[in-house]
Amino acid sequence: MTTMPTRADFLLDPDLVYLNHGSFGGVPRVVQQEYERLQREMERNPVAWLQRGASGMLASARARVSQFVGAAADDVALFPNPTTAMNMVATSLQLQPGDEVLSTDHDYGAMHRTWRKRCADTGARYVRVPIPLPVTTPDDFVERVWAAVTPRTRVLFLDHITSATALVFPVHELCRRARAAGILAVVDGAHVPGQLPLNLATLECDIYTGALHKWVCAPKGCSFLYVRREQQPWLQPLVVSWGWESDQPTGSTFVDHHEWQGSRDLSPFLAAGAAIDFLASFDWPAVQANAHRLAVQTRARIDELTGLEPISPAGDDGPAGDDGPAAAGWQWLAQMAAVRLPLHIDVAEWKQRLLDEHRIEVPLHRWNDQPLLRVSFAAHNTAADADALVHALTGLIGTAERSTG
Repeated sequence: MTTMPTRADFLLDPDLVYLNHGSFGGVPRVVQQEYERLQREMERNPVAWLQRGASGMLASARARVSQFVGAAADDVALFPNPTTAMNMVATSLQLQPGDEVLSTDHDYGAMHRTWRKRCADTGARYVRVPIPLPVTTPDDFVERVWAAVTPRTRVLFLDHITSATALVFPVHELCRRARAAGILAVVDGAHVPGQLPLNLATLECDIYTGALHKWVCAPKGCSFLYVRREQQPWLQPLVVSWGWESDQPTGSTFVDHHEWQGSRDLSPFLAAGAAIDFLASFDWPAVQANAHRLAVQTRARIDELTGLEPISPAGDDGPAGDDGPAAAGWQWLAQMAAVRLPLHIDVAEWKQRLLDEHRIEVPLHRWNDQPLLRVSFAAHNTAADADALVHALTGLIGTAERSTG
């Protein structure tokens, strides 16, 4: 086993400083090769592939994914992305007028729209708890969210790692409390697999979704949905197909109903094993620790440059994790960091200038009217990538200060 992959292991443009692995990932060469081999194999005899071979191949892929995330294979279904998986969950819920779905104001934009629409359609309320920045302690986060629970709360929906603010939320204790109170505990873990250790057997949630095409480096369109066994019967498929009243049941009605959606390219799912093998061929904890250090150091350098306050406590110099809110040395950051930028900037203009003038791909956006830059450090990133970003921002900030001075 070698320690670290290099940029050459990936297909990324060598002239691009790629600091946005968190959005759509990046596929290693060996995984892309397996993905394309699977597609070519399918086209040699599509009937044999889809009608006679797909069920067994999907079962094998699901078994690999389930083992990777610490769940039983019959409790996991493969989905193209977490948004699709969560839409199935949301539309299956029989919400009543006055029911409440509780979340935070750090929820992912697509999920915010999903829950808001579902609540509008049913007369329920989507309640978002404000979590101000900077965050302070895990205990404060847990109590702030739990204080918003009412007798009408039906669902607690949490991000494990937030998208806009790139924070690791302490979800274990809130899931435990929710289940004890008879509240459905649902977690959006899109960014977690490959970035943080994940063992669903010990996480007391009812439902969890994660992407494999982000930090696990699988092909685009490869994600999973985990559902605790006793919660599976009420879920209704978004697409009713041959898995409904299946002629060839897998042994899991949950898998039958939700995994098979008609003719589509199954290669992203089937290549998940190659992506997991890629991670296993390196010392992946060392990869994660190196990326974490780069994220922490880069955040500090940009904060020093802007003079603005970090959005989580400084000193996150150890590996991030989620062992519960009482865990000593809690880390709010994993391999991503969001940093404040001056209030007056045009985030769209700065994002485009970073790309056009410096060949840096990195997201800038406004969250609660605060301009943020989110930097991702993956296996292919080095300190030189961080240096390029800091250098570019130094010029942009200097230009902005002169124009406003």
